[in-house]
Amino acid sequence: MNHLLLRPVAEADLADLVRMAAASADGISSLPNDEAKLAARIHASRQAFASPDDASGEETYLFVLEDLQAGRLVGCSGIAASAGFFDRFYSYRNEFVVHASAALGVSQRMHTLHLCHDLTGATLLTSFYLDPAYEDGPAAQLLSRARLLFIQAHADRFSERIAAESPGITDAQGQSPFWDAVGRRFFGMDYPQAEVIVGGRSKAFIADLMPPSPIYVALLPEAAQWALGQLHPVGELPFSILQDEGFDMDTYVDIFDGGPTVEAPLASLRSVRLAREMLVQDDPGPREPALLACTERARFRAVLAEVGRAVDAATAARVGAQPGDRLLATPLQAEVSA
Repeated sequence: MNHLLLRPVAEADLADLVRMAAASADGISSLPNDEAKLAARIHASRQAFASPDDASGEETYLFVLEDLQAGRLVGCSGIAASAGFFDRFYSYRNEFVVHASAALGVSQRMHTLHLCHDLTGATLLTSFYLDPAYEDGPAAQLLSRARLLFIQAHADRFSERIAAESPGITDAQGQSPFWDAVGRRFFGMDYPQAEVIVGGRSKAFIADLMPPSPIYVALLPEAAQWALGQLHPVGELPFSILQDEGFDMDTYVDIFDGGPTVEAPLASLRSVRLAREMLVQDDPGPREPALLACTERARFRAVLAEVGRAVDAATAARVGAQPGDRLLATPLQAEVSA
């Protein structure tokens, strides 16, 4: 995997992004299957990487994973600096309430969903797509986890709280049991129609039509109860990486399809806790597999590498390191279960 390079998206990458967006499953990616929208995403990302240090929080960053040997892009991933920057970022929060009657000697603990915007302002991990041919091996770690090194290196541009949405269960026709039981009743559209309208935008307008009172899960149809917090199969690999990072998986679900929304303080995540700054110099000592990144913002690069107490010049050259650049390395996860 030494021929894989993660870098900021460039204008010349548009055709490859169009191909990847078309290949991703409907309704499960924040990568829009629309050439004009993708071109706008590229433009916004290039502005974010080049913007001055007084970032506003509206920035979105898009990275691409390039197979240098094959000469093509095989994946992408993104960051939204502040979720809900233009509007509130809604989720359902899992809570449990107790209903009791002393007279009857009955006490029931009930699972409820509370509409909230707790995660507004959190930094959001987005737009994960990886060519299926690269799913076996550490490519997914590079694509997902290197973003955390970028956030760590430029912490003043991001929130101390990191979140990520994962796709919920849909059937062969693209219908969501959770949406059918909840959203459709208040929004008047089936899931594929609503997903097209949202198109990766804020879901605040959907929340405006949802009931503000708690939803009792026991009153939902059995299919919706079963789907709550469950993953679409295509989300299992990136979700497992987030799980190994130490994200909280149990508190929030998506208001759209009921998929899990994870969150954690940046400082608690494994990639960040184990990251260390590296010097460029010869080191004959033992080495270990790692993610290595040159963190200079506009020239951010990340690769898979063997590193020791320092980084040799040849390895540093793979990330385009220049004298004075800050290099960060964090160990590869021993195993990621797909």
